[in-house]
Amino acid sequence: MKVLKVVAEGLTTSFRYPHFMLGIHPTFEMPPPATIYGLICSAMGEWVEPNGIEFAYHFSHQGSFDDVEHIHVLASSTGKLPGTKTPKVLEGTVNPFKRKMLFKPRLVLYINKPEWEYAFKSPFYPVVLGRSQDLFSYTSVSVIELEMAKQAYFEHTLAPYRMMLRMGRGYVTLMPRYLDYANGRQPAFARYVILNRRINNTEFIQYEGQLEYKDFWIDPTSPKVENAHLGLWFHNFVGEYDDQPSLA
Repeated sequence: MKVLKVVAEGLTTSFRYPHFMLGIHPTFEMPPPATIYGLICSAMGEWVEPNGIEFAYHFSHQGSFDDVEHIHVLASSTGKLPGTKTPKVLEGTVNPFKRKMLFKPRLVLYINKPEWEYAFKSPFYPVVLGRSQDLFSYTSVSVIELEMAKQAYFEHTLAPYRMMLRMGRGYVTLMPRYLDYANGRQPAFARYVILNRRINNTEFIQYEGQLEYKDFWIDPTSPKVENAHLGLWFHNFVGEYDDQPSLA
């Protein structure tokens, strides 16, 4: 399968938890799918049709730290300057809060749209990942051919929820899957497994009566570890996705 492989690197980033307003903004350890969709649209210069787009990624960073940001809440006072509609003064408050940041993030993104190579080599908008001030650079853009293999390792990636019981690694989190900008930014959420440690498919737990995974998409250009290449789990933004819990 031919895919577009994009490497993006930056100095800092942060993926804020939605609806979290308690004086501190934690960050997801991996970019949510909705963030990846925004990155794609930014390169293309338009809201692309999400149907049919599939992506996989490998995301790493060199540590985390707390930064302090301020929200300036302004309100106009009563009364106006003589002869104008301008309020006499602006009153407001400054609300400081801590934001968890990731240092020197690196994203290796795989998209099943090799024809979009031109857009990532000359992106329409500035490249950001996370906050609007978290500037990134595309350090490598190429089209590669993925291969199927019986052995693969997975690390620093987003795994489908159904793999939770199979891996025994990582942790489950609820992430924004897609924001529908044609419908007032209506969000859709789904559960994923954040896999922040390496695991070989030979370590997967098998349960009687459940389908056994025998072949995996791998990146043949990735580093080889214990005779295996980096395995890829592809996700989509819309359509069917099974994130309901099930017992083995």
